[in-house]
Amino acid sequence: MSGSKYLGLRGRKLNIAIAAVAGMDMLLFGYDQGVVGGVLTLESFTATFPEICTTAACTAGMSPSAANHQSVLQGVSVSSYNLGCFVGAILTIFLGDRLGRKRCIFGGSTIMFVGAVLQCAAFSLPQLIVGRVICGIGNGINTSTVPVWQSECSKSHRRGPTVMAELCIVVGGVALSYWLDYAFSFLEPSSAAWRVPIAFQLLFTLTVLATIMFMPESPRWLVLQQDEDREAQALDVLCAIYDCEPDDAFVNAELEAVRVVARTSSQGTFKDLFTMGKTKNMQRTLLAYGIQVMQQITGINLITYYAATIYENEIGLSGNLSRILAACNGTQYFLATFVPIFLVERIGRRPLLLVGSIGMALSMAVLAISTSIATHSSSSAPGIVAAVFLFVFNTFFALGWCGLPWLIPTELLPLEIRAKASALATSADWIFNFMVVMITPVAFNSIGWRTYIIFAAFNFALTPIVYFFYPETKGRSLEEMDLIFAKSSGWLNTVHEAKTMPRHFGRNGEVLRDMLPEVREELQGGEGTPKVEPVSSHIEQ
Repeated sequence: MSGSKYLGLRGRKLNIAIAAVAGMDMLLFGYDQGVVGGVLTLESFTATFPEICTTAACTAGMSPSAANHQSVLQGVSVSSYNLGCFVGAILTIFLGDRLGRKRCIFGGSTIMFVGAVLQCAAFSLPQLIVGRVICGIGNGINTSTVPVWQSECSKSHRRGPTVMAELCIVVGGVALSYWLDYAFSFLEPSSAAWRVPIAFQLLFTLTVLATIMFMPESPRWLVLQQDEDREAQALDVLCAIYDCEPDDAFVNAELEAVRVVARTSSQGTFKDLFTMGKTKNMQRTLLAYGIQVMQQITGINLITYYAATIYENEIGLSGNLSRILAACNGTQYFLATFVPIFLVERIGRRPLLLVGSIGMALSMAVLAISTSIATHSSSSAPGIVAAVFLFVFNTFFALGWCGLPWLIPTELLPLEIRAKASALATSADWIFNFMVVMITPVAFNSIGWRTYIIFAAFNFALTPIVYFFYPETKGRSLEEMDLIFAKSSGWLNTVHEAKTMPRHFGRNGEVLRDMLPEVREELQGGEGTPKVEPVSSHIEQ
């Protein structure tokens, strides 16, 4: 059977395998984000890299300008990873559609392997920074590609929970990095206390490298190549995903819907990202870019990268307790990310984003107040409140803003520019991630508790932006989103159109109506394409 080539897997088992490989890559993504933050205050780490030590012991007796310089160096060193991720995302804009989804993931994982080796073997700050930049380039390629590959290989009624589950794995990687940092901290003063946690990511990288090329390529990317052999491969992939035969009516209707969309554009160029017209490419690109920017200005990576440092330097806890709390914070964050898996297809994307932004804004406001009081009080109560609200903030972020900014761009973007625009959106995530991680040590050193006020204001601003500009994508196929944007009369009308346009798929994936005539009319101006009979049932719910 056609699915035998994918390790002999078909249907549900193949979907699970695709999710597992993508999930391993996302675990690596999360682990790499959290691992360095937990070792910054270790004596063995600061002895190897004294230039970036910002603990009280290191800065005692320093002038304010010298201490500020030390914090700037720490910000540069930690955020260099994010700068590499930005470069990797930009590279994917130009390489993504040429190489395909699988080869991009393989290449990105190979680059990450090299970067991880350089980091764990570093004996000087320049080598550490170079390793972080290289590792970041690979991760930027992967994070630009994996959500696209996953969404293009998923069924519409399962796409939300599947991608959200993968983002749980990202946070699981963060939590795992914190606990390993804590566990290996007992090896002090040996440098293994920080080298082993950094080297541990090589296990994840090797797993992705060993499995990704055995998985199916995205059927939508294959059709986009406009080649008969590629289209045959796309049919083969769809048959394997849905566990049915090549003459099945549903699979052929799915293939034809993708084919019709592909005919409207062939492969889009970078310039096409900023053109309007039937499919509203520029509007959709800016929405995808914007939601990634908004995710970062929430301030989540202020906590993800510096949780242990905040507990120790800003709240005044001991190094051991700070690392324990950081690990507990990451674990609670991980557990909270399971909640939206069960809600994303029930209540939709927009309500989760709105509740999350309001909760995060209030949490940042409480953090500002409590840490302000703590600086002028001998009581431990304000510090306890601040420690608790770092947990509360992560809960609200996990509810809406952890996974959805990665899912929504892949659902909003049209096929012809999806890889390029997704990579551009991911580059926004990484350059603003770089900004936040870079300025955090400097901001805490310069303005202290007022840092939280800035992020509280940002979070309050997210609510009206989401409400007025981001349409609901719950239960919509990727081709349906093309119709919604084609029918909308303006930026503010898109949300209404998404609410009112009849659905193609039901809640459980059953086909409710034939979408092809509408696709032809709206996207091809009524020009004929081969007739495909409507399908009344779905395959393998």
